[in-house]
Amino acid sequence: MFEKLKENEELWALYARKEEYDLTFRDRYERFPYYMSGHGNIFEPRVSKFLVENGLKPQYPDGKKFAVCLTHDIDAVYPDKLYPIIGSIKALARRNLTEAMKTPFSRIHRKWNPCWNLREIVKLEAKYDAKSSFYFLALNPEETDFNYNIRDLESELGFISDSGWEVGLHGGHESYKSLEDLKEKKRRVEEVLGKRIIGYRNHYLKFSVPETWELLSKAGFKYDTTLGYPDCAGFRNGMCHPFRPFNLNEGRQIDILEIPLVIMDRSLFKDYMRLDVKKAWECTKHLINTVERYNGVITILWHNNTCIEGENLKYYEKILEYCAGKNAWITSGEEIYNWWTSQVEPGTQK
Repeated sequence: MFEKLKENEELWALYARKEEYDLTFRDRYERFPYYMSGHGNIFEPRVSKFLVENGLKPQYPDGKKFAVCLTHDIDAVYPDKLYPIIGSIKALARRNLTEAMKTPFSRIHRKWNPCWNLREIVKLEAKYDAKSSFYFLALNPEETDFNYNIRDLESELGFISDSGWEVGLHGGHESYKSLEDLKEKKRRVEEVLGKRIIGYRNHYLKFSVPETWELLSKAGFKYDTTLGYPDCAGFRNGMCHPFRPFNLNEGRQIDILEIPLVIMDRSLFKDYMRLDVKKAWECTKHLINTVERYNGVITILWHNNTCIEGENLKYYEKILEYCAGKNAWITSGEEIYNWWTSQVEPGTQK
């Protein structure tokens, strides 16, 4: 099947991300943005379409037609320093006096901290028979974007894991290009959790093709789910199925599974695509329907500190409701990895 893909030069280049080798330009976060890509039609998974037409027929538990890989990057568990002021003003504007009185203490009182919401997210997902992955930072205090000490979250990590959800690593700003950093941060999370972790996504979606995949494999990760554009939702390498990356420099497959990212909350709204709620929903629904058509896996990233905002939380639940209504298998990256490598992947290698 993949030998046949190699015969299609354009699709093979898209699949292997050939244009990302020997880059001369990256954005201010050292990323390759969609606006620099020579591949158009990002909303159509052209490589997956080709593979399905040539025999790829993935099946999922209980006869589900497609899967949703539900994920959260835990950038912060304490609100921004200005939140007590801004949040109070917004609460007063809504004439919510109780909220306005609580908000100034949100950084010191967990009960009133809107970012200390991991258990609430688990509870919401369970309502739709869904599970998800939580990727935690394990930064040192001097590192950029340090917000919490991973050791202080032992009870939260334990609750998530004991409930059947997944805990993984959210690599820091330098992790994507440092084997030593990857190993050290992986060790920190595993020490707090008390067991091995297999899943990864890098902070700010920083990624270097093919080096990051190689480093993740050497660090002992089984899968990555970073590969998606920060500035646009869609299919970065034309795939809506998990896949084994290919190192063009060395002419071989890399020993890690990529579960490509398709939708990130911050891509849709103010940070990048700047869609209003109606257009964002149309885009989200189109991508979900497209993945369903190809019996694929759609990976969705929703930050826990995005969920603190009323409309965004409602939007997230709307996604859960829509996917559950389509009878999708809504689960974690770990469960996708286990199923794909044991039930689907062996059949693609015949």
